Amino acid sequence: MADERRRGAPRAALCSPLRARVTGRIATPAVTELSGLALSRTQPGVLWTHNDSGDSARLFAVAADGRLRAELAVPNATNIDWEEIAIGDATGDGDALYIGDIGDNLGRRPQIVVYAVPEPSLGDRRGSGVTAPARRTALRYPDGAHDAEALLVDPQSGALVVVTKSFDGEARVYSSRPRAGAGTLRRAGRLSLGAGEAVTAGSVSADGRTVVLRSYGRAFVWTRRAREALPAALRRAPCVAGSDLISEGQGEALAVNSDGRAFYTVAEGERPPLRRYAVPGS
Repeated sequence: MADERRRGAPRAALCSPLRARVTGRIATPAVTELSGLALSRTQPGVLWTHNDSGDSARLFAVAADGRLRAELAVPNATNIDWEEIAIGDATGDGDALYIGDIGDNLGRRPQIVVYAVPEPSLGDRRGSGVTAPARRTALRYPDGAHDAEALLVDPQSGALVVVTKSFDGEARVYSSRPRAGAGTLRRAGRLSLGAGEAVTAGSVSADGRTVVLRSYGRAFVWTRRAREALPAALRRAPCVAGSDLISEGQGEALAVNSDGRAFYTVAEGERPPLRRYAVPGS
């Protein structure tokens, strides 16, 4: 793939050789098919995740060593096919968790839904509880139904960005208006990642400079310029993270850290391992 440096963007740190290690396993029996991962920007070491379709509307907060911190029901939400979770600014103070009910294996859903809840403050909390009621945003594609597993929140504008899943390597990028309510997404570009590279997750670093999309086997990385919209960054050719993900199995979750020098992943299945891939020394 083309090197981003040819177009004036520095090569991402994650595209150098990475150190990979298992940091722990998520052993709680309720975790069976994880399909989203987000790293808290305000609570060190806290990762948010959820099960795929067929589960109730609930979130899990876990530590980096896999320990369950909390299991929280999400009022005013339904899990049709939850595929992704992201963190962004809330409409008020603090951060919000954005849950992407965007899966559509059969390509039949007339609309997708993104739920937003203020990020719960865990403190010393353990066990079960509830989040604040979710704010529901229904969205439509301008050109019919699509299956998707990657949801990004633009840290500058608050726009929602959805990247579709296709095994021909031709993903489509759609974006909402900044901080928009329900409505129709707009076409914002295409990605040509190569045959078989279906996009299964995505994440943006807290500083907004590093954007990562993953497939089952690889992670693709973009360096974002100042004041650049996310879809514009994705129009450039990415570099590829310096570590192979294929041995994870069915990996549909990734969360990049605050400075874009490491990311966590977790695969589906019982007692799944949490993995951290990092630039040496990070």
